[in-house]
Amino acid sequence: MKKILYIQTAFPGDAVLSLPALEKLKELNPDSSVDVLCIPSTQEIFSAAPYVDNVLVIDKRGKHKSFFALINFAKELKNRKYDVIYSSHRSLRTSILVLLSEVEETYGFSNSAIKYVYKNIVSYHLNKHEVQRNFDLIGFKYDENSWRVQPKLNFSDGVNIKVANFLKEIAKNKIIALAPGSIWTTKRYPKEKWQRIANYFSTKNFNVILIGGKDDEELCESILQKSTGNLFNAAGKFSIVESIKLLSHCNLLISNDSAPTHFGICAGIKVLTIYCSTIPQFGFFPYLFGSRFLSFDDLNCKPCGIHGYQECPLTHFNCANKLHEDEVIKVAEEMLNE
Repeated sequence: MKKILYIQTAFPGDAVLSLPALEKLKELNPDSSVDVLCIPSTQEIFSAAPYVDNVLVIDKRGKHKSFFALINFAKELKNRKYDVIYSSHRSLRTSILVLLSEVEETYGFSNSAIKYVYKNIVSYHLNKHEVQRNFDLIGFKYDENSWRVQPKLNFSDGVNIKVANFLKEIAKNKIIALAPGSIWTTKRYPKEKWQRIANYFSTKNFNVILIGGKDDEELCESILQKSTGNLFNAAGKFSIVESIKLLSHCNLLISNDSAPTHFGICAGIKVLTIYCSTIPQFGFFPYLFGSRFLSFDDLNCKPCGIHGYQECPLTHFNCANKLHEDEVIKVAEEMLNE
């Protein structure tokens, strides 16, 4: 059996956007074993993917942080005798890992660190969506429509039961999910604006669920405390896969340019993404189910970086402050009525 390894050791959003490529990779190689190398925080995503055979985990911030540990991990990969490696992650650490694994057939992007480690170098197109770039990596041919593949996961009985029990506790109204958090401060639409959006829809007979990770609990709780209607804080209460299942019961997700955008697409719902310091042209916009995005672009300073910063470099944060919440509400209502 041919053994294939796909390396994706980036954030959860990137992991979800690699799922369409993994599905097609399995379709192109039905008699092969398709394994994924990922980080601890994304292990559950790949473990729930029906087209992934094995999930390997590298803890690059923990037990595999040192160079000595990296060498030992590379030896483990070498002993697994992979025939092919595809690496969508472009870091120096990943390139070293691929080099030391001594696999003959390797594929990496043209903007990878020490790209000549890879036997096959694939052009990384900044003007494409990340899903398209991952398809380019594995050699899957697509057209303007066929690249728009929904990421697919299987949900265990435990996941289904936990989400069902949570939904029993809320009113039988339509549900809007809000994802106000991000690890990058300049990607976060201001809390006061999220507060107004939440209150508007909760008073319009919607259930509003605030979602996010443990780091978003305090932010979401502060929004909840000033709520005026049916508002629920689910931040920190659900894992990534559980959150995706929860989103599948929602009518709409409004999110920052952050991982929940991609969770919503995976859940099969409409997503409205708000861009503050970043732009959709980076290739991470919501691309299915009539989803949309909003971005105030009449600024010389935008974008200020591909990820964002912990504070606005120019201190005014106009990319967020000049995008009025009434515009977000207007577009969200249009999407709900489509």
